[in-house]
Amino acid sequence: MSTSRPRRTSGRSMGHLAQGRMQVLALVNQKGGCGKTTTAVNLAGALAARGERVLVVDLDPQAHATMALGCAVIDEPSVAEVLQDEAFIEQAIQSCPGDLELLPSHPRLSEFEEAAERLIHPDQRLKVSLDAVRDRYDWVIVDCPPRAEGALCANALFASTCAMLVVETGAFALQGALQALRVLDEVGEGQGRSYEIRVVGTLFDRRTRFARELLVALHARFGEAMFDTVIRTSVRLREAPAVGLPVQVLDPSCRATADFAALAEEIVSTLGSVEQPRALLQAGARPQNEEHEESLARG
Repeated sequence: MSTSRPRRTSGRSMGHLAQGRMQVLALVNQKGGCGKTTTAVNLAGALAARGERVLVVDLDPQAHATMALGCAVIDEPSVAEVLQDEAFIEQAIQSCPGDLELLPSHPRLSEFEEAAERLIHPDQRLKVSLDAVRDRYDWVIVDCPPRAEGALCANALFASTCAMLVVETGAFALQGALQALRVLDEVGEGQGRSYEIRVVGTLFDRRTRFARELLVALHARFGEAMFDTVIRTSVRLREAPAVGLPVQVLDPSCRATADFAALAEEIVSTLGSVEQPRALLQAGARPQNEEHEESLARG
């Protein structure tokens, strides 16, 4: 028996964005364990709690965002079928707790990476599908696989209005961030386009001196491209995916809910306006002093 939920028809207003101004945030990094899926699911929950219409796209064959939202794919189509033109996106979207909608993933999504070399413009398929539902959502949050190369991440970046680099405040974080930036630069150059890049810090433990110093280094490196909000470590953030709920539903009063509410407020105020601000950091713009930054990353 299927565990999926039929897609709901939203009766809400158009939200904060003008019609047709759907924003697509691609959450990326060059490795796993940085809090990327946690950020994707709970940022989506925070935006939905504000009354925004939000679609989460799970573009990782491991399907962690799908599981974190209490969904599964058994006989229904998933993002894998959508990207391979075997199903329409409307057929695959599921409803989730927290007034969210989800384009779920499945392990067979890995087959798309293998087939991409034989396809025409394989990196444009997600954008084409999202364009079909442009008027239904204010925000699309794309959880990318744990590496920035490959056809799946290329699809997310081609569809995106902003790439969000998720950086944990732990050992080697700055090194990984700089490596991911170089990959994003190469992908953007290969696609012949640029996109804004913003940075968010996660897994922050203010009790440790190392985390505090690294956060300062990240702000020094990325400047205004880095969000002021940082996501702190939280027991609730570990518990939420185990019960298939965004943290806003699990515990509306916890500090993790407050952190993501602050991040959502910052994102809406800086990225959600009809008149987009000038990009603070773009794919294609390489660091001016790369050797110095790599030295800083090594500590």
